[in-house]
This record gives sequence, structure tokens and C-alpha cells, in this order.
Amino acid sequence: MHGSSDVSLQLTDIAVHYGAVRALDGVSLGISQGEAVAVLGPNGAGKSTVLKAIMGLAPVVAGEVHWRGRRLEAETHEIVREGICFVPQGRRVFTHLSIEENLEMGCLYLGDESEKRRRLESVLDLFPILYDKRRDLASQMSGGQQQMLAIGRGLMGAPDLLLLDEPTLGLAPIVVGEVFAKVREISNRVDTTIMIVEHNIKGVLEIVDRAYVLDKGRIVHEGTPESIRETNILTDVFLGRIQPDEEGGGRTDGA
Repeated sequence: MHGSSDVSLQLTDIAVHYGAVRALDGVSLGISQGEAVAVLGPNGAGKSTVLKAIMGLAPVVAGEVHWRGRRLEAETHEIVREGICFVPQGRRVFTHLSIEENLEMGCLYLGDESEKRRRLESVLDLFPILYDKRRDLASQMSGGQQQMLAIGRGLMGAPDLLLLDEPTLGLAPIVVGEVFAKVREISNRVDTTIMIVEHNIKGVLEIVDRAYVLDKGRIVHEGTPESIRETNILTDVFLGRIQPDEEGGGRTDGA
């Protein structure tokens, strides 16, 4: 799960504005090959906007995204060809299609049928529940199973970087654990680099190498899960104790 020192993805001074709202304000972060990194923070902090900025789905007004050493400028629908896959929150599976057909939607651009079959077999091997139900309609699946399907569909693109936006949102606690275990397995077994936005802080800190904490569109902490557990940064952020400093970062009241 631990990445090399080579940074695969680098965001530099990214600013995203929705009208007068500064969703991101000078955000810089990076992820190395093989790492699993979480993006944490309260609602409205800009977590999901980070992923959307990478995918060209947010109005970036300043800053740059670099992928594998060059600026990422591909159109959103072409980014999967660059080795990046985005699994948005809400699962968004095609309920009128079978599980197998849903998975095949993850590599529509791929003309090589033998490679498509190889990827399908690999994903079904990774997700036994999808194999068992592969001919069923997606509408017959539980929420947790649909989330597994959404992640599996993302893996059909054979991504080097998998972006997961709130994969446990709305799931029962026992299913949350299953999803986290599967994300950890993907990181270890498939050696896919993962950036995950997640509200379940305790659970996600068990499966990542590092985490960034956002507040009001700015990064206020970056470090290992241990460093986050050993500080009050999350409590301070969620209780609104972080105040902007003169450098544009953040500080805790009374610090």
C-alpha cells in the first residue's frame, strides 16, 4: 500500500470558484504511486471538489494539475485513457443493465475483446459477490453491492489512479466495513493508487497511508493517520476553531 517517493499526481495552488464561493483556495497536494491517501474535512470544506478539479469537472480558475510529470489537460471523458478513474458518490449504476453489462460500461472505449474479457474476469475475481450475481439486474442489488459494482466498473478501465468520492455514504455500518476492506484489498492486491474522499474518518484512517484535512477550501493539515489521531486537528476543524492566518493556511484558536 505504501507508495514510492515519485509523485504521480500533483495539484499546485488550485483555486475553484463557484460564483462568489471559493470552494478551493490555493490547494496543493500530491500522491505517489501505490499510495492510498484520504481527503478529510467537514461538509463544504471542498473535499469532493478536489476530485472534480482533477477530472475537469470543476471551474478551476488558478493552479495546475500534473499527472506523471506533465500538465493534465485532457477532456473529462478522455481522462480514463490517461489512467485515472473517478467513482462519484451515489453509486450511479445502470439499474436496467445486468451486473456484467454495467462492468463492461467501464471500458467502452476498449476495442480489444480479449483484454476486455481479461479485465472482466479480474474484477469478478476481486468481487466474488459480483461474480455470483453477474447476470442479475443491478436494480436487484443492495446499496452495498451497488457500491462494489461502481468500484468494479471503475477498475475495468485498469486505472493507475482511482478516485473514490464518499464510497460508504448511506451504507449500513456492517457494509461500510466491507467496502473499506475491499478498498484496502484493491490498494494492496492490484497496486492501484487511491485517493479517497470520506466522511467516515475512523474507518478510512485504518486503510490509508496519509491524509489531507481541508477546511473552508484550504489544507490545514497533512500527515499520517497517526499524526491525525495524535492531534486535535479534526476536532478543531469540525468545531470551527480553525482561523486563517496571514500565510493563507490555518491555525487553531489560542495557538
